[in-house]
Amino acid sequence: MDLSDIKRYVSFGEGQHIEFKHRAPRPERIAKEIIALANARGGKLFVGVEDDGTIRGVRDVEEESFAFRQALETHCDPPVAYAMERVPVTRKREVLVLDVPESREKPHYLVGIVNGNGRARTPYVRVGDQSIEASREAVRLMKHERAPGDVRFEFGDKERVLMRYLDRHEQITVEGFARLVDIPKRRASQTLVLLAKANLLRLHPNEQADYFTLAYDVE
Repeated sequence: MDLSDIKRYVSFGEGQHIEFKHRAPRPERIAKEIIALANARGGKLFVGVEDDGTIRGVRDVEEESFAFRQALETHCDPPVAYAMERVPVTRKREVLVLDVPESREKPHYLVGIVNGNGRARTPYVRVGDQSIEASREAVRLMKHERAPGDVRFEFGDKERVLMRYLDRHEQITVEGFARLVDIPKRRASQTLVLLAKANLLRLHPNEQADYFTLAYDVE
């Protein structure tokens, strides 16, 4: 990768697969961004690029790369695979590029500070240009992606009501489905996840509340 490649990526702006950083943030924030990319569809993080797309580079790229390596070794569980590259911008400045593929070991968790109950572990996913906490349903589906297997379920009245609802309204949340068929939220969650594992539904992470739609291949 060279400066022209950096400019091309920057022209797209921040989004689902691209993140800009002026310099390495706090360790937990570094790990959070990388984990979110690995738990989603992967992407690239550019250090030395402003939020508005200005490419300034960083002076001490060794210090920045060390900060990233330390953060990822300390705060990611399981470890996240990534590639790191330095791209010269001027004689004294470089952009640090982290390439994070979609992980085969998802879900990854951010390991936080020690508390009374041990070390906190929080999963994150990428939604647009934001890294948000993954829902329980998203985590279950990531585990299924890692170790897919046959899915068996009984397609009953509640599932038929759900499909008719989605034909008309396109999307539904766990809470909405629980109200629709008058079942506990836990059971609603289990049903929606099971249908998503069977490729009948698709989960869409969302900062307010995840929602489900019919899968693209459902007619």
